[in-house]
Amino acid sequence: MLSGNLLTTDGWIRGRLHIQDGRIAALEGERADPADNDEPCILPGFIDLHVHGGGGADVMEGSAAVATMARLHARHGTTSLLATTVTAPRAELRRVLADLGDHARTRSAGGARVLGVHLEGPYINPGRLGAQPDAAVAAVLDEVLDYLALAPVRIVTLAPEIAGHMEIIRALAGRGVRVQIGHSAGTYEDGVRALEHGAAGFTHLFNAMSPLHHRNPGMVGAALAHADYAEIIPDLVHVHPGAVQAAARAIPRLYAVTDSTAAAGMPDGAYRLGSQHVTKCMGGVRLADGTLAGSTLTMDQALRNLVSIGLPLADVSHHLSRHAADYLGLADRGRIAPGAWADLVVLDRALALTATFVEGERIVEDA
Repeated sequence: MLSGNLLTTDGWIRGRLHIQDGRIAALEGERADPADNDEPCILPGFIDLHVHGGGGADVMEGSAAVATMARLHARHGTTSLLATTVTAPRAELRRVLADLGDHARTRSAGGARVLGVHLEGPYINPGRLGAQPDAAVAAVLDEVLDYLALAPVRIVTLAPEIAGHMEIIRALAGRGVRVQIGHSAGTYEDGVRALEHGAAGFTHLFNAMSPLHHRNPGMVGAALAHADYAEIIPDLVHVHPGAVQAAARAIPRLYAVTDSTAAAGMPDGAYRLGSQHVTKCMGGVRLADGTLAGSTLTMDQALRNLVSIGLPLADVSHHLSRHAADYLGLADRGRIAPGAWADLVVLDRALALTATFVEGERIVEDA
């Protein structure tokens, strides 16, 4: 049993939550404003749909690295995630996906649930690589379906302006895969067409895509004008706080991701992002030429960042949990309600994380 200020699907209550067999068995309490008491706040566990690593481990190293990453992020409130790949040659992607296919169907004790895979690339624009390795290719449906057979790929990021990609978007959407627009030099019109063909969201909004200009609105303009869902990295480095607020106002189900690398939770130094050498220094991760290369963000810090720029805590919780769950069609995660998984975070009054529960298992910080 947990007690405190519970952010339920019906709003805040001050009361108790009962856990049985890994799920929320019952809720009891009365409506209350958390500002009126000193009880802890209990929110749905965070869901990170774009994470490359953590704790020194990189997803492209395989399932053992994913387990390490899942444990690191669970200690920061992430209760479920998508293991996110980077652009790589076909043979390497097949090897990694085959390995991840087995791990994605299990959960290691002390770690977040791995819900599947986010395939970020290789179907991106070589002119908008960001920190992705230079191995971009145009998508071929048989190859994409081969990847889907190897692992539970839930999201595919691609650039819709590449020849043949509109048809790929339609084919994947018809198979229930969430296709996201990202690493794209496409126009506003390309973005609108991609959404009409079944694209569902945008990958790390504002980053590695054609920007907004009032006479050339680009992919950012297409997202702000038409998207229901989009990712954003709220480390306050990748995106200015004002742009975060604009996106939160324009996109109904904006959801936060970390885009974290192996450097998350680690000291400054040299790490890997797929085949790329990256350096963590002064709170960021960069390539040798200074290009941002993912982040060291954790979801508990994302929450504090979003609150610090003026977003209400309940709204921030939706950006970190509910919207991502809804995006993947997960009715039993990302919310506090009877029957849902007991994926929970407990925060003190300073918004410091004091406990994470993953499917009812309490995750304790390392001493």
